[in-house]
Amino acid sequence: MGRTKPLWRRLLPILTLLVVLPLVLLWASREIGGRADREALALAEQAVRRAAVQCYALEGFYPADLGYLEAHYGVRVDGAYRVDYRHVASNLMPDITVLPIS
Repeated sequence: MGRTKPLWRRLLPILTLLVVLPLVLLWASREIGGRADREALALAEQAVRRAAVQCYALEGFYPADLGYLEAHYGVRVDGAYRVDYRHVASNLMPDITVLPIS
């Protein structure tokens, strides 16, 4: 007659799956969340740059501060980011850096 496996050997694959699967899902969610954060940061910086270039194309100058872009070009940056906008001259592209606050 066939010999049956002990209970712990039958349950081992299930227990392994119950331990490994949540760890894999946790890692994947963190990876996806990190990628989404990086993309949102890049999009915020692109929006500010695009508005500055549009202002230069339409009005002939780069604005002296971010407030001008917010007032006239509808730039809105999420409160989770800090925009470092350094005006150099009206005919030179400003130095724009967007950083996460946290």
